[in-house]
Amino acid sequence: MSKFLYRLGHWSVRRRRLVLVLWLVAFVGVGALAASIGGSLDDEFSIPGTESQDAMDLLEDRFPQQTGSTARVVFAVEAPARLDDGTARAGVEAALADMAEAPGVEAVSDPFTTGTISPEGTVGFVDVRYATTAAEVTDEQLDALYAAGAAAEEAGVQVEHGGDLTRQEEEAHTSEMIGLGVAIVVLLISFGSLVAMGIPILTALVGVSVALGGITVVAGFTEVSSTAPTLATMIGLAVGIDYALFIVTRHRQNLAEGHDVEESAARAVATAGGAVVFAGMTVVIALLGVLVIGIPFLTAMGLGAALAVLLAVTIAVTLLPAMLAFAGTNIDRWRIGRARTGSASEGAQTLSGRFARAVIARPGISLAAGLALIAVLSVPVLSMRLGMTDAGSSPPDTTERKAYDLLAAGFGPGFNGPLTVVVDTRDAGDPATAMQAVAADLAEVPGVAAVGAPVPNAEGDTAIVSVIPTTGPSSAETEDLVHRLRSDVAPAIEESTGARIETTGQTAVLIDVADKMAAALPVFMGLVIGLTMLLLLLVFRSLLVPIKAAIAILLSIAASFGVLVAIFQWGWLMGLIGLEETVPIISFLPLLMFAILFGLSMDYEVFILSRIREDYVRGGDARHAVLTGLTSSARVITAAALIMISVFGSFILGDNPIIKMFGVGFATAVLLDATIVRMIIVPSTMALFGERAWRLPAWLDRLLPDLDVEGEHLIEQLEHEDELDAAVDRDERTPATVGADG
Repeated sequence: MSKFLYRLGHWSVRRRRLVLVLWLVAFVGVGALAASIGGSLDDEFSIPGTESQDAMDLLEDRFPQQTGSTARVVFAVEAPARLDDGTARAGVEAALADMAEAPGVEAVSDPFTTGTISPEGTVGFVDVRYATTAAEVTDEQLDALYAAGAAAEEAGVQVEHGGDLTRQEEEAHTSEMIGLGVAIVVLLISFGSLVAMGIPILTALVGVSVALGGITVVAGFTEVSSTAPTLATMIGLAVGIDYALFIVTRHRQNLAEGHDVEESAARAVATAGGAVVFAGMTVVIALLGVLVIGIPFLTAMGLGAALAVLLAVTIAVTLLPAMLAFAGTNIDRWRIGRARTGSASEGAQTLSGRFARAVIARPGISLAAGLALIAVLSVPVLSMRLGMTDAGSSPPDTTERKAYDLLAAGFGPGFNGPLTVVVDTRDAGDPATAMQAVAADLAEVPGVAAVGAPVPNAEGDTAIVSVIPTTGPSSAETEDLVHRLRSDVAPAIEESTGARIETTGQTAVLIDVADKMAAALPVFMGLVIGLTMLLLLLVFRSLLVPIKAAIAILLSIAASFGVLVAIFQWGWLMGLIGLEETVPIISFLPLLMFAILFGLSMDYEVFILSRIREDYVRGGDARHAVLTGLTSSARVITAAALIMISVFGSFILGDNPIIKMFGVGFATAVLLDATIVRMIIVPSTMALFGERAWRLPAWLDRLLPDLDVEGEHLIEQLEHEDELDAAVDRDERTPATVGADG
């Protein structure tokens, strides 16, 4: 692989104008496609193979008038006023009439006839039904619905909106800008040069822009969650800057050793670029593993993040060397302080170098301390509960949060997470009687606050029964209720009435997603760990290194999950990150986080261990090689980690709790991986094992192909060729010199 990358690096330097034009064409072309055929983001999703989806499919077939989407409009007044009296009632009725005339609206319920007014009379709601899905309801239609509440507001009634349809406010890109700002500062400190700093930032932004355009194009053909672009931006910026950082660092080291620009860039791509390709492909392969889960919205998120990583890798080995060629010998131009090449001699004088010597001097104590800290942080993970957020975790100033709080105050917490029970009476002797019996049985189930009257379809063979839990939609008690309805109540009802029931609705769908994720996670983890260990075995030709790497990465991920549970479930420090209330861990976060972090950790693993192995092969002293390898790579690893932490951490500032969770999880995992794991656990383990860390049975060594990811063999070959060229030059000069002397 290194030889291919070496030739690619030379080609990119020599054809730098062509490379730049090709990427500009890709940038403009994807943007044009996104503008012409791109679709909108959609937070509705299907989950094939679950009871919720089966029930929704049954409704679509037999009860088409119940499909589409619903906006819930909540009205409220201050006590002692009541919604059903005087001016307030007149204002609400006028608003209902305007809503019925709004474009796209099929039906509007009447709270005064359906009884959807709280016992105190201060809170009421109506459901506004659209024939189309939420993604198909236009902004103009939604604006008309919001404007229709003006008559009620003029009468002194508070109007808020919830349900399937709420206006999605465009978030400012403050988080990305803060992350970029910190990355710029870190790169300036690391390189000491404006030019060297600017190249990684520029190439990362190109990759993210193309990835976001691609996601928009894909959204025109399939459902794409609104979280997908944010996740792709988060991952694309972090890995794009980090991958460029590794290659630019190696390029500047090569320049300092006397190589010309073209040779230096080609060698950087062949060596550091090999680690980049290896780490990036690990992330991409792991993310593609979400395809086997079979949930479309999760597949779109995984593919979006994989696209961002793939583009970052491709740009790092093509556009980046072209940009280095444009910079030429001016890579250190416009210095800020002292320009740093990242050489081993510089690294030995740093704090990281002194810290590395302290760790290697007492590896046993260092390893025990590192493991103890990771173990303490991992304790909360034992109580992790997977789920999804709801409107109750939205910022307090949003209309959906206000609607949520009003409904909870007026009708109870379970009113925000109703369950829809679909009753199939085709096999029942008396369908009408069976429907009533089902409703009566459901009302007796513990955890059920109220049951609505059955609503039959035109044929009378299918009915919908609304079930209101006593607890909120994201609570563990509601999850237990859904499982009990399916495992205990449904079989008993079918046996007594002949009717078959299935539970669905948004709350049940989110519970099904969490259950499916929890079931898939162990298998997914096993596949990713097995693949990673195999790749590390091929790269480092060692049995201990893959085992140690897998354990170390698992430790850092477990600790980061523990921090997530402590903050988001237990509520520790949640005010510090702007979280309004505790929430379960997002069901798909562990799977995506595991896949991405494994690849990101492989980047650091390959970069550090390849240096250790290189020094070991040259010097033969395994313990000293750990020290020199760690010292020479500590600065760039620290800079890379700071960049990732700043990019990931900046997303904590957003309002969306899902994005906050991604930001906290990724930033914590990288922090622990780059400090406790890479700077303490890994070197102390390698020092304790010494030469045994690099042993491999001879029979296995013969079977394994040599990937030469870090270009070790290539560099040896190039150095040998340099020595031959130098010898030839000496031989050619010697006769002329002798003749002149004679």
